[in-house]
Amino acid sequence: MEQDACCEEATLTDSLPGRPASCLSGSSSCWQKLKREIIEALPELGIDKLGFASADPFLELKDRLLRQRAEGRESGFEEPDIDKRVTPGLLLPGARSILSVAVAYPSRLPSPPRSEPGAYRGIFARSAWGQDYHLVLKNRMDRLAAFIRERVPDVRLESMTDTGALSDRAAAERAGVGWSGKNCSIITPEFGSWVYLGEMITNIPFQPDRPIEDSCGDCTLCMDACPTSAFVGPGQLDAKRCISYLTQTKELIPVEFREKIGNRLYGCDTCQQVCPHNKGKSFSRHPELVPDPEQVKPLLLPILAMSNKQFKAVFGRNAAAWRGRRPVQRNAVQALGIFRDMAALPRLREIMNTDERSELRATAAWSMGRIGGPEAQEALLAAAVQEKDEEVMAEIRRALEGLE
Repeated sequence: MEQDACCEEATLTDSLPGRPASCLSGSSSCWQKLKREIIEALPELGIDKLGFASADPFLELKDRLLRQRAEGRESGFEEPDIDKRVTPGLLLPGARSILSVAVAYPSRLPSPPRSEPGAYRGIFARSAWGQDYHLVLKNRMDRLAAFIRERVPDVRLESMTDTGALSDRAAAERAGVGWSGKNCSIITPEFGSWVYLGEMITNIPFQPDRPIEDSCGDCTLCMDACPTSAFVGPGQLDAKRCISYLTQTKELIPVEFREKIGNRLYGCDTCQQVCPHNKGKSFSRHPELVPDPEQVKPLLLPILAMSNKQFKAVFGRNAAAWRGRRPVQRNAVQALGIFRDMAALPRLREIMNTDERSELRATAAWSMGRIGGPEAQEALLAAAVQEKDEEVMAEIRRALEGLE
């Protein structure tokens, strides 16, 4: 068997019946052969691109993360321990290599439903299309891990994506999967930035791949197009101004951002949509990631009436579900104000009168102020009589002042 021949160059220890012996003390040619086998197996593993990198600490990244924290530009969703984010050896003792995995996803919605008066719709960002990408990436990396373990039974592996401690983008950049764009996304020559990233740390000393040259040049379209001016420099993001962050918070969204969020229910794709490297690129090769148009561009009003159980039944399989219905319902209330949907007034009035969530009542007040008219004014005056929360009262007062 070819694999056994590879491992004959190694010190054969810990052999398992019917499987090749351990290669962990093997020669570089052994690991180079395994690397080729992994690359050849990518299609059957459901992986679109993979790069290999050293597991040395990301020292330059650490400096950037420390500056970001000092300037208050973190989102709060990150791993709090910066050393873990930049030191693979803290996550897997004896780490020698990182395998960076990329899976391409669709950027175009087939036959998208349209918003109409009285039937307005919101939109989920592409990262929430199809099945939760965390589960898809885990499936692909589990396949990859099984492939490697079949050949190296006593290998040590640690896989993660997005919610893991290690920086997906730093690993992908070092591994040559793509370059780090000015929009803080990894841009691949093949798929643009429409890729999900994951990484696997291992104690196998694979030969690292070379990073890809940055091809952004002088282009600043992504930075210029950002609705909230969240980029403080090329590849530098003030996370708390980013719409992707704002739509996931559970508090009242600051007034300055509400109109700019528009009808987005979760996430934002603007900086990727305008990128020249993404032009004409959309990939539907993975069935789990193909979106249901009615689910990713849903009617707004039905969302407001959903219980937790109903929300999970409709949206539970996509990546937006991790934050629950609360932010999505608040964003839907806000979007109805953006559309100035008169048909939404009865439901917004009900929220003002009965919903226990103060951020929803406050957002409903803002939306009614945007919609305007006698019915909205009457509802706001009635709500003011019973409202006890000062933040909600402030929104009611501002809405009424705008209607005078």
